[in-house]
Amino acid sequence: MTVAIIRFGGSNCDRDAARALDNLDIDAEIVWHEDGLPAETTGVVLPGGFSYGDYLRAGAMAAQSPILEEVRAAAADGVPVLGVCNGAQIGCESGLTEGAFTTNRSARFQCERVHLRVENADTPWTAAYEEGDVIEVPIAHGEGRYEVTDERLTELEADGRVLFRYCDADGELTEDANPNGSKHSVAGVLGADDTVAVLMPHPERATLPDIGGTDGAGILRGFERAAE
Repeated sequence: MTVAIIRFGGSNCDRDAARALDNLDIDAEIVWHEDGLPAETTGVVLPGGFSYGDYLRAGAMAAQSPILEEVRAAAADGVPVLGVCNGAQIGCESGLTEGAFTTNRSARFQCERVHLRVENADTPWTAAYEEGDVIEVPIAHGEGRYEVTDERLTELEADGRVLFRYCDADGELTEDANPNGSKHSVAGVLGADDTVAVLMPHPERATLPDIGGTDGAGILRGFERAAE
């Protein structure tokens, strides 16, 4: 197994992702986007950062890179794809998932720890948890507010494609627990297949017990489960 972590101009969480996967004994390789996906790719991470300075819209320019055509083709073949923070924005902009991430309700960059409630535990990314579990993972974004039409959100919810929601420590959905104003407190969603997921929080920053805890490790283990 080799997970390709795609680096764009302005990516800054690619090495974090590589270290986190290495700590979990998952083979990973940072790949410059112009070089294309390696032939041995068995998973893809679209990492966090500020690709192309977030010009136009966060993730909009990176989504035009030819490598995204390869990523979409790989995803269609069942290769697991995880977009984190800026990678989630790229995932939405490139059509891997529905909706969009836009400016936080506060209109400020926010870097803090948040609680997430697992909405669907029947996916590779959440199989380590139970539905309703609450995990703690960091966020660091200025454009993390998830938006989608009411009609499509209703369909996504009915199809079990909402992966995580922001909540308080007790699992309650409250306005105060929603750090960016995301519609229906959505923090992460699935693509057409459950092997494709995007989320704004950073699971790669929650894999070590002495640095941020280990609540995010189960999400990254999804690469192993998707390959089973």
